[in-house]
Amino acid sequence: MTPAPQHRIYACFFLFAFSLGALLSRLPDLQVQLGVTHSQLGMTIIGMSIGSLISLTFSAPLIERLGARSTAFITVLGTALIYAVLPWLPSATGVFVGLFLAGLLAGALEINLNVETDRLEGQFGKSFMNRAHGAWSLGFFVTALLGATLRQSGLSTQLHLAIVVAAVFGIGIWMMSGMVSAPKRASAHQGDTPRIAFPNIGLLPLCLIGIAAFLVEGAGIDWSAIYMRDVFAVEPFIGGLGLTLFSGFMAATRLTIDPVVDRFGPRMVAMSLLSLAAVGVLMVGFGPTPVVALTGFALMGVGCSAVYPLAVSAAAQRTDRPSAVNVAALGQVTFIVFFLAPPLLGFVAEYLGIRNSYLIVLPVILVGLLACRALSTKAVATPQGMPPEPATPLG
Repeated sequence: MTPAPQHRIYACFFLFAFSLGALLSRLPDLQVQLGVTHSQLGMTIIGMSIGSLISLTFSAPLIERLGARSTAFITVLGTALIYAVLPWLPSATGVFVGLFLAGLLAGALEINLNVETDRLEGQFGKSFMNRAHGAWSLGFFVTALLGATLRQSGLSTQLHLAIVVAAVFGIGIWMMSGMVSAPKRASAHQGDTPRIAFPNIGLLPLCLIGIAAFLVEGAGIDWSAIYMRDVFAVEPFIGGLGLTLFSGFMAATRLTIDPVVDRFGPRMVAMSLLSLAAVGVLMVGFGPTPVVALTGFALMGVGCSAVYPLAVSAAAQRTDRPSAVNVAALGQVTFIVFFLAPPLLGFVAEYLGIRNSYLIVLPVILVGLLACRALSTKAVATPQGMPPEPATPLG
């Protein structure tokens, strides 16, 4: 049975999240192994942010030359291999360098998969972006559940990530082997791809929307296990449920929300979801019991689920620059926030308490809600050759 083109993209998103999520689920163990504080751990993880920023700035022309298939092979398999090596490194400095290299690959992966998904939407006249990112969330959900179980069993971090990289290579090689680059949209910018990608003023509202979504996602994914351990002193399996619920509800929402977007439009959906995210953050920040906090993590997962995919689709369909450049520029701002969240929240947790590290997300969500006016009120996905309805400008 030959996988459909969009299913190959879904697999790439899933496998990347599956390998990254396995590493993140073992952050408490990695912290103990390295003997570092919350803030020091955050500064170690920032290596991935730096690598991602460099890649998102300069890699768009290289991705265009390599094509979707070659880029997918290098980025999906390369990141999984680096994550598997990290637990064997003896120092935080070595882990920082490894995460920097992984960030270089992750930034290119972000551009490649999102641009290819948008081109498939244009080719087939169907929406795939939310389901593609749903595969990412599903990968986190599966690996979070597996990680919580393996931590409870006492399996070492090294063996855990070795099993993960073997699975990624086995499935990834099969799914990516037949990948073929989709044609550009008929309405796409026809000029050459600039060597350097930077956000412009037209992209600013979409960046603000993405920042809000990714800060919530970073807070839910990176610190949930440590939050449950420090605040409620729960056993490892219960502690891992925060990440499991967050990822599971995010995945379920992304995989099923396309008909809702088609009916109510990206703007209404994004505003509703960010409002739910705010409620979830409040429940985590003030939750008196593990049950309340876990419910908050679930709402945070729903709340940030489809917001970023909607912003990506809007960026990819802009005609002022090549789609790879706009997606890269959006990714520069938002994808980096995802990896900057650990050090930022780590410093807040270190000096103001881990509960407050979640509450500082609320003002950013409010800004994202205001920026949602930049999204269209109609469905994002359109058949090839038919431009989408223009968004309402801010102001």
